[in-house]
Amino acid sequence: MHLTIRSEPIIQSLLDIDFYKFTMGQLIFLKHGKRRVTFSLTNRTRSVKLGNVIDIQRLRQELDHVRTLSLSNDEIEYLRTLSLNGVKLFRKKYLAFLSTLKLGSYRLDVEKNGTLTLTFNGPWAEVTYWETIALSILSELYSESLCDSLTEDEKCTRIEEGKKRLDDKIAIIKGNEFIVFSDFGTRRRFSKEWQEYVVRTLAASLPTSQFIGTSNVYLAKKYGLKAIGTNAHELSMVYASLGNDLVATQQELLDDWYDLYGSALSTALTDTYGSPFFFREVFTKERAVQWKGTRQDSGDPAEYGEQVVALYAFYGIDAREKLIVFSDGLDVKAMNALAKQFATRIMFVFGWGTNLTNDLGFKALSLVIKATEADGISLVKLSDNIEKAIGDPERVEWFKQQSGYTTTFRQKCVY
Repeated sequence: MHLTIRSEPIIQSLLDIDFYKFTMGQLIFLKHGKRRVTFSLTNRTRSVKLGNVIDIQRLRQELDHVRTLSLSNDEIEYLRTLSLNGVKLFRKKYLAFLSTLKLGSYRLDVEKNGTLTLTFNGPWAEVTYWETIALSILSELYSESLCDSLTEDEKCTRIEEGKKRLDDKIAIIKGNEFIVFSDFGTRRRFSKEWQEYVVRTLAASLPTSQFIGTSNVYLAKKYGLKAIGTNAHELSMVYASLGNDLVATQQELLDDWYDLYGSALSTALTDTYGSPFFFREVFTKERAVQWKGTRQDSGDPAEYGEQVVALYAFYGIDAREKLIVFSDGLDVKAMNALAKQFATRIMFVFGWGTNLTNDLGFKALSLVIKATEADGISLVKLSDNIEKAIGDPERVEWFKQQSGYTTTFRQKCVY
């Protein structure tokens, strides 16, 4: 493995993407595929001006190459084989759509101060797939820029440091049987090769009772692992633009999702407009009974877990039969602490991202690409950490009023 500029494109398959893009993609295609949506890059690491540090020509070349890709017959057949409780996951007409999918155009600009703007606009059913692909490209180009000034010996040292850190993590995980996790690191990986090394090493070193799979569909297919993923904030954000009743739009989303996938993928992402709003107004007792669990993606995970356990107790539901997916800025120390806190109280798994696939001693960026507009309507995400809020200020205030948002938790976005 080398820390040098690659000769081949970064993205070589449209399966090199997070699995939730396909599970969400099917619902989008079936329900709202023709809505015109814009996705925009946000660099939450404000001290780094991407336009000053990465090769913009390379970025254009990489994005242009992605536009030439399509899913092969073999890749479509792999998706066709995936099932939930014995039922095929993807419908024939969705697979037919994917077989002809080509990603569309983008807009890339660099301001004088080095701020990079990158947007994707088009039918929601098509443009959604740009998100994790573009983030993977940006992350790897930034990694290359960090390595430009290193000698070959220094690059080798970095690789060995990354391997040592991974080995140390594996040793800790082996010592705590309650740590059960999947790789969620595609979007902010150090490089494609490094993520593959990490996933391959985890699969060889840990039992499937602890390392349960990867969100990266290409790696899941290559190594016979379970592809892991459900949904992301874009669904809540775009659904919120369907009407002026925020509660109704979010309940409609849950009902549409459950109608399509049933209990197998019924893990609700709660923080788009603040988890307190979601638990108070959207996640009724009926839905709490029906849905398998929830996903925590911002705020204090320990506090979130206690709130969820208390909610189930309030509804008279045995929390030990429910699930939390912790997926925000995790490292081994945090997973260890959460595992000790909630062992035997509620089921839980970890979606482990940046610290798993981008930990060679460099500081990783916090980049996101979110849906920002749907059919001309500005979209908003609030989060349980106000540092993660996205949207036009006036629209943000409207959503705060509609959701009763009072969150004051503020934490710098490290990843």
